[in-house]
Amino acid sequence: GILEKIRSYLIKKLLPHLEDRRRYHQEFASSTSFHGVHNIVQMQSKTRKVLWLFIVASCLAIAIWQICSRFIYYFSWPTTTTVVVQYVENVKFPAVTFCNLNRFQAHAVNNLKVIFIIWNIVSGVLQKFAVEDKYSQELNDFLLGNQNFSIKEFTRKNGFYLNSSTLLECEFFGKPCYPQDFEHVFTEYGNCFTFNQNDLPGRRVSLSGRGLHLLFDVQQEQFTDEPALGSTDAGITFVIHSPKELPRFDGLGLLTPVGMHAQVAIRQLKSIIQEYPWGECKPDIKLQYHKIYSTNGCLQECKAQYIQDRCGCLPFILPGNGTECDLLKFYNCVYPAVYDIEIKGLCTVGTHNSTCPAPCEETDYPTTVTYSSFGGQKAIKYLSAKLKKSPEYIRQNLVRIDIKYHDLSYKITQQQKALTMSELLADVGGQLGLFCGASMITIVELLEYIFTNFCWMCIFLLLKAPEMPQWNSPSQNQPTHKEKKKGIQEC
Repeated sequence: GILEKIRSYLIKKLLPHLEDRRRYHQEFASSTSFHGVHNIVQMQSKTRKVLWLFIVASCLAIAIWQICSRFIYYFSWPTTTTVVVQYVENVKFPAVTFCNLNRFQAHAVNNLKVIFIIWNIVSGVLQKFAVEDKYSQELNDFLLGNQNFSIKEFTRKNGFYLNSSTLLECEFFGKPCYPQDFEHVFTEYGNCFTFNQNDLPGRRVSLSGRGLHLLFDVQQEQFTDEPALGSTDAGITFVIHSPKELPRFDGLGLLTPVGMHAQVAIRQLKSIIQEYPWGECKPDIKLQYHKIYSTNGCLQECKAQYIQDRCGCLPFILPGNGTECDLLKFYNCVYPAVYDIEIKGLCTVGTHNSTCPAPCEETDYPTTVTYSSFGGQKAIKYLSAKLKKSPEYIRQNLVRIDIKYHDLSYKITQQQKALTMSELLADVGGQLGLFCGASMITIVELLEYIFTNFCWMCIFLLLKAPEMPQWNSPSQNQPTHKEKKKGIQEC
């Protein structure tokens, strides 16, 4: 009974007569904004109908092909790179970190050569260092006899220091600066010192050609390094970086040997990278111990987390608040852990799927360095009288460095989407309009037409469905099968 009521309702209310349905198709073909369809319907000549049918089908096929190609191009996530040079009235001065290539005071390590091996193991967290077998026995003996030895405190006290005797001159934009304007930091070169680490607002340059002027005395007699381990140079190494980032010397440090004057011209380069899938950056990544995200900072935090989980301590040269590792843990646990990190690729950088992807925004300082011999004959005599040092000492120990902006501008390298969503919609609309004369209204018309015919198809299938079988329970007055069988047997 319910099925019959549904059928009668569908026939009376929802399913129009055959003539009404034909009239609906005729009106749609004649009035739709999909150009060309009404020509197929209204033309009396069969030849013209076939011609218009071919034209409409061809244009529709071309439009579909063009639209598909645009979607394929869009989902390949293409990008373009634009380079813009911005000229400004003043520009922020970067941070500069300086280190002495001779890391330790000579009197502290003359009879303790193993210190260089220990420090290389400690700094191997930042830059891989392989311990040769010939040093293993000497190293093991030292570790067993000096378990409470702190390489951190030893390096701080007996490494390179910055005071009025090692920093002879310091000027920033014509104003004097002093050793207390530099902040101490540990790197693979031991004690290093950073100028403008805190990004002071007054540290801005408003005139190109002037900047930071420094004169160092490396004091080769007072500081030394181990030539057997490959440290054979004398001078100052420095790296220019953003004030909000830690210095990175691994392959990026600039060297100035003794007796030389280095003229360093810098430019500011800002790189903006699109987020995945157009680029490789992840804008939601934040670092715990760094102000801004950088691949180097992320890599250090990744190493620190892995070492802390494996060894239960944290190397002081890495960021974090864990318990400091002693020498035995450095040698027995931290050193193998760093080897595993690099060999197994536990902390990777660069791509979106890596542990530390590329930053979305990064500031670099490309440099151009020119060198000249430090001081002429008269300048050497003047400095010799002023510092009360011999001319030979000045040539063997003094290093002059000038760091300045090339011009008051910065370059922005920006990665942009080659095809945005609005441009994709514009391309699709253009193809539909060019080949079919269609628009968004046309698409709505087609969807309405398809939906209406789909509803009629469903109603037609429901009307053709077979009748439901009657599953009625036997009446109380009618005998059941068992009762009938019993009655027959009795008869």
